[in-house]
Amino acid sequence: MALDPSDLPDGVRLFLEERRIGTLTTLRPDGSPHVVAIGFTWDGDAGIVRVISFASSRKAANLRANPRSRAAVCQVDGGRWITLEGTATVTDDPARVSEAVRRYAERYQPPRPRDDRVAIEIEVDRVLGRA
Repeated sequence: MALDPSDLPDGVRLFLEERRIGTLTTLRPDGSPHVVAIGFTWDGDAGIVRVISFASSRKAANLRANPRSRAAVCQVDGGRWITLEGTATVTDDPARVSEAVRRYAERYQPPRPRDDRVAIEIEVDRVLGRA
């Protein structure tokens, strides 16, 4: 079921706050999908999904190879599921990475320090799911 990213139902918003792992799908340079388990956060006010990673990760490399490409984050729990799709960017901007780390620590736990930390930000324009 398609949902309005700017007006998600309460059940969906609560589902996105639960401490759950999701998947991130990006496209490799050859066009094949790369799917990896990730922790992520949803910023409903900004309409952004944030994923923390490291600069040399395959997911970051995929997005850098095709700037402003699309990506999808999916979270599943039994019959409840949500997919957040949009344009993705990789940033090493200290303020943006710090915000991603802060949000990750609130939802999951503080990540181990890394000098090569980056944030993947997805500007969500399509939401599908049932929660």
